[in-house]
Amino acid sequence: MVDPSRTPTVTIGIKALNEERHIAAAIESAIAAAELADGTVLLADSGSDDRTVGFAGAYPVRIVQLADRAARSCGAGAQLAFQDCETEFFCLIDGDMVLQPAFVLAAIRYLRQHGDIAGVGGRVIERNLETEEFRIRAAAMATERHRREGIVDRLDGGGVYRVAALRSVGYFSDQNLKSFEEYDLAARLAQGGWKLARISVDAVEHNGHGGNGYRLLWRRLRSGQLSGAGQVLRGAIGQGHLPIVLRQLKHLHVAMAIWLWWAILVLTAVEMPAALLPLLVLPVAFLAYRRRSVVLGIFSFALWNATALGVVAGLFRRRVDPRRRLEASVLK
Repeated sequence: MVDPSRTPTVTIGIKALNEERHIAAAIESAIAAAELADGTVLLADSGSDDRTVGFAGAYPVRIVQLADRAARSCGAGAQLAFQDCETEFFCLIDGDMVLQPAFVLAAIRYLRQHGDIAGVGGRVIERNLETEEFRIRAAAMATERHRREGIVDRLDGGGVYRVAALRSVGYFSDQNLKSFEEYDLAARLAQGGWKLARISVDAVEHNGHGGNGYRLLWRRLRSGQLSGAGQVLRGAIGQGHLPIVLRQLKHLHVAMAIWLWWAILVLTAVEMPAALLPLLVLPVAFLAYRRRSVVLGIFSFALWNATALGVVAGLFRRRVDPRRRLEASVLK
């Protein structure tokens, strides 16, 4: 284990909320990585109602818990894990992930060799392909540029970051965000002159959510998780990284296309009702062709419409200063 009298090289933060099924595997993998990379492990719990914290207490890790459950969000969980970080590097994973120990060491080596790189990610392996959303996500691994090796515009799925770069842009994760916290960070880092990279090394295995994809979609819409792109846009207004967000965040482009499609539907219903059916079928057919599956095409159509609604909600969601310290209790 790490000598407590010296500062470790890397903090491995695990953000969790009700992850009793996966938290043991996540912590054990983080401990193994910390032993290889001269690190320490911290669990940032967002007020779990299950046995997540109880299970975590059996391991030699620091545990902090969000004091205000009303402040729960993906961004808040990540910022809680980071805000007291004093090491040279910081690695973040979710409580339903298993970290590949060799990745942290490889990422640190890459960061030390490339002084202009703020963060390094690796391959994200999706283990749960039960729901439509995760099957689409797994298929996208081979086609989306930011998921391939090289310089990328975001690090979905976590990574290892240079703490000095994170401090230079004010904060690690915007506590207002229900999602898209990785993209918001990437845009702020890019504005600050930093780059991100993905290396050809397995980084994490992600278990994800199971169950019916449409129920999960409805839950995310109700919880505000689909409002993330709108929240990122609102937070960027008046900031230097706004042009980057407008140019690169494709979920905003999807939302705008859906808004236009809604407007055309309304006009068509008034002027040419007979043309409504082709207008309804065309986007579904396009997505079915793109996904090479009618089932996934229909789900993508539902997801696109839910995203368009979520962006509107995100634009009007109340914000707090993202630099504000999150209050937390130290449980261990």
